[in-house]
Amino acid sequence: MLSQEDLKQIAAKGITPEQIDAQLKEFETGFPFLRLEAAAAIGNGIVAPDEEERSAYIKAWDDYKAQGKKIVKFVPASGAASRMFKDMFAFLSADYDVPTTAFEKNYFDHIHQFAFFEPLDDKCKENEGKGIDQLMEEGNFKAVVANMLNATGLNYGQLPKGLLLFHNYQEGPRTPMEEHLVEGALYAASNGEANVHFTVSHEHMQLFEQKVKDKKDGYAGKYGIQYNISFSEQKPSTDTVAANPDNTPFRTEDGELLFRPGGHGALIENLNEIDADVIFIKNIDNVVPDRLKDDTVTYKQLIAGILVTLQKKAYDYLRLLDTGKYDHEQLEEIIRFVQRDLCCRKTDIKLLEDAELVIYLRKKLNRPMRVCGVVKNVGEPGGGPFLTYNQDGTISLQILESSQIDKSNEAYQKMFTEGTHFNPVDLVCAVKDYQGQAFNLPEFVDKTTGFISSKSKNGKELKALELPGLWNGAMSDWNTVFVEVPLSTFNPVKTVNDLLREQHQ
Repeated sequence: MLSQEDLKQIAAKGITPEQIDAQLKEFETGFPFLRLEAAAAIGNGIVAPDEEERSAYIKAWDDYKAQGKKIVKFVPASGAASRMFKDMFAFLSADYDVPTTAFEKNYFDHIHQFAFFEPLDDKCKENEGKGIDQLMEEGNFKAVVANMLNATGLNYGQLPKGLLLFHNYQEGPRTPMEEHLVEGALYAASNGEANVHFTVSHEHMQLFEQKVKDKKDGYAGKYGIQYNISFSEQKPSTDTVAANPDNTPFRTEDGELLFRPGGHGALIENLNEIDADVIFIKNIDNVVPDRLKDDTVTYKQLIAGILVTLQKKAYDYLRLLDTGKYDHEQLEEIIRFVQRDLCCRKTDIKLLEDAELVIYLRKKLNRPMRVCGVVKNVGEPGGGPFLTYNQDGTISLQILESSQIDKSNEAYQKMFTEGTHFNPVDLVCAVKDYQGQAFNLPEFVDKTTGFISSKSKNGKELKALELPGLWNGAMSDWNTVFVEVPLSTFNPVKTVNDLLREQHQ
């Protein structure tokens, strides 16, 4: 099925023919739905610390930072902003010239409030000889939008979200990338340094590097720290082959295999190359201006404090097991920790012999750990926290997307629609073992949790394969703990008009 030319193309990406065969087989077989125990809730998989506990955990984080550990803030930032402007692209190609939909009217009614208003006004003057207000008075609304989206203007239709102007300040507007630098200084700095890593697409790398060069020193001076800012790209070896509806390889017009990015799950490889003790993960568009950052900083410190507290306990238990000098009572204590604190349950644990029990406990303790902030469900699309069955028959906490749930199972559908909490991508991760060695993160991926979607290329239908999502199947075999955080910490920007919300003004 694969020609010599195909093999050359595959090798250039760092992919093996066996991987291609496996991917094509996955198109045939599909992926199994996950077996659910329950939607996580407070008291059943989600913890909600009281004020006293919050203070203790924040102190634990401060103490941890004082030990000189390396902390990194990891920000997936490769997505283009084109989806943010879907409605405005539609306006450009519409057969009417004045704002007609509620979305279009809202955009133009409040255009002065956008942080990019002044640069857009300048571009309009440069390209049209008139400012925004004059163009609007003359009914030339489309010229304004064209100057926002097109390459001759601000080029916002093609830029990554991380480089758009989101928030206004007296000293000038800020991009989300800058807001993440500020956050890095406020909760992820230690030893007078803040380490921030962005995953970016190849075509935007230079733009990001230039923006960092322009802005880094100003924030370093403001917060009295040194920034170490690094970038990586999604690896070509994580791309997946596209298939025809009959599961044969999809080919381009010149006969080549078509490859597509494997989704954010591919970033487990980038995460695996980060040298750190603790890594924060947060999406590029979930940022707020400084006046609203207090909750974000407080709860980031809180979930990090919970992480390092649990990690220390797990380390202590592993060292105890290493000595071989433990009694029945101590084993019972470890079982309680694994089941209650780490929410990892095994229904037949009482049937295990002592030697089997110790092997089981070591396996469940000695793996990467993550604490995830979850917010009350407000009907946002996306994943939620669940108790699910794993490949080895244990039950543990997972973040699930709707695509992983069998829609024909009424009980599961009810769990998903009535779930009390939502995943805002608010993670803090511990990625080294109790002997200080980095875990090899790809070993902890559940490869059966990928996803197949329908797409098209040049009018031809195709099937696309996404790898297990970064915070879904790619972290399936981690220890996971969910913590309720306030809705004020979740302010994503999915459309340009979201920037008009009070939280972004």
